[in-house]
Order: sequence, then C-alpha cells, then structure tokens
Amino acid sequence: MNEILEKSNIELPKGFTVRGAELNDVDEALKLFNAWSQAVIKENDINDVNVLRDDWNTPKFDPARDIRLVFSPEGMLVGYVEVWTLSEKPVHPNLWGRVHPDYSGLGIGTWLLQWAEERACKVLDKLPADLRFAPRIGVPRPAVESRKFFEEMGYTHIRSFYDMLIDMDSMPPAPEWSEGITLRTGENADMKDIYLAFNESFRDHYGHVEEPIEKGFPRFKHFLESDGMDPSMWFLAMDGNEIAGLSLCRPESYHIPDAGYVNILGVRRPWRKLGLGLALLRHSFGEFYKLGKRKVMLGVDAGSLTGALRLYEKAGMHVHQAFDLFEKTVRSGREISVESLSE
Repeated sequence: MNEILEKSNIELPKGFTVRGAELNDVDEALKLFNAWSQAVIKENDINDVNVLRDDWNTPKFDPARDIRLVFSPEGMLVGYVEVWTLSEKPVHPNLWGRVHPDYSGLGIGTWLLQWAEERACKVLDKLPADLRFAPRIGVPRPAVESRKFFEEMGYTHIRSFYDMLIDMDSMPPAPEWSEGITLRTGENADMKDIYLAFNESFRDHYGHVEEPIEKGFPRFKHFLESDGMDPSMWFLAMDGNEIAGLSLCRPESYHIPDAGYVNILGVRRPWRKLGLGLALLRHSFGEFYKLGKRKVMLGVDAGSLTGALRLYEKAGMHVHQAFDLFEKTVRSGREISVESLSE
C-alpha cells in the first residue's frame, strides 16, 4: 500500500480541475467514453445514456465518492475514472477510466489511476489481513498505448475476455431440450430465485467471490430492473419448480444498436453436460430473430473454466472484440476469488 500512496504527488496540468461526479454529468461522461472508443475500436462504448445512469445509481455506489472527473481549463470533461469496491470482500476492486484522445500524454491518466488506486486501498482496513489484494483494470486489445501504460504502472496482464457475435441470415436451429425441462420467461418470476440460480451458475467462473445474499441481491435486482431490461426476454429453463439454467437477454446491445445482447447465460451444476446451455442460447437467438435482430452479442471469459467459449463457437458465434484484464498486486496473501474449478 505504501508503494502506491508514495506516488500520489503527481499533479494535473495547470488550469485543469477535478471533482467527484453528479448524476447530471452522465451525458458529458458518455461523450467522453464514446470519443475514446471511436478513436480506438471504431465503435461507441455505450449507446444509451440510461445504461450509465443505471450504473451510477447502483446501490451503495456513490458517484461523488467513487468517481473522479477531470476538466480542461475550458470546462470540457477530458478524464474519468471509477472505482468499484461494493462486494462483501472487495479483494479485486474494479477500476475503469478514460482520457479524451485529444488530451493524451498530459499525465491525466497517471493522475486518475493513482487516485483510483488510493481510493481502492481505503478498503484494506476492512479486509482480513491474510487476503491477497489486487485491483484490476481492463482495456480493449487495440488500445496499445493503454496496455503499455498499465504495464509501466505495475500492472500485469492476467486474463482476456471476448465480445462474441453471431450474424443470422436465417432462423437459427431450434433448441433441443433435455427430458423434463420446460421453459418460462421472467414475467412474474421471483427475482430472488433468479439471483440464486445466477449465483450458483457462476460459482465456477473466474474471479467469482462468494458473498451474502443481502449484499449481492440488491445490486442484482437493480441490474434486472435497469433501463432496457425486458422480463419477456429472460428465459428460464425449469426442472419442475427449480431453475436449472437461465438466459437473461437485453433487446439491444450496449454499443451496437442493431444487435441483441445475452447479458447472462448460466446453467447450475446438477444440469450441466445435458446440452441446456446450447438450447438456451439457440432459443435466445430465435427470439431475437423474431424481433428482427440479425445480430446477437454476449461477453465471455476467453479461458472460461466451464468451456463457455467452445459452446458459443459451436452455436455459430465468433470473436468480435477482445479485451485484456490487468492486475496489480498491492498485498500478497490468500486468494479467495475463483481461479480454477473446485472439486
């Protein structure tokens, strides 16, 4: 921790100012994100400002405390960073930032990242002393300068993730359901049941840290109730009264407007190896096709411990964009996030 805090003497360029965020900053923040994203990957980062507003309204997240905005002398928003430490044991705080491409090379990114590291380290006193603590930050693979910057700041590449895409020129194959499985949508479903099925499905995913339901469920419920989510596009594979697997879809992708999006696809352990994931995926594709969507996207861990990447490729998806995750060890110790499949 001292290594990080000792670096905090860097200053912003003369005339630049900094403050926490307010909800009425979302429009300017979105402009900044998309200016950076268009310069790097030729796509918007986010199309709908309500997505960003929903993020900032996440329970226990405080934009004034957890975000820093940097403004040019002319009052233009040119730098942004956010820090997420909301989990029960935030051993891997998520950092995310952007600097306007016209203002790169001025030290703004360095200032923002060091502020974010200091903000993340404030949770150290609340964590057991034997736990490993390492903030993480990610960036699209084409952002070569950002990758170099992270490495210079002491970060190491640890994982990659893909945005997967399917282009459909005809109705996709019909799903094949295992015996005894029925399908229902999310209308009138119990959100807590959906959360419990989601949580169990993702216990074998890289980086998962178990937390009490009273911590995780309010954030998950906020996510389900956010703008753009549609319960008629939440597909639940039922075995009797139990949710065996789920595909929670969003009618519009976050950054490609004409594509649908599979936000969450998961199958609980007792129902794996039965083709349920593929069936849910194909059903989701078919429903998007009926809506007139000819593209569908989702995100996946490139080294998925459960073989999700192979499943998506089998379903006809291909890699659209790669993202790389970096990590900086602040305190060594016992790792509590999932790194390999449990027995």
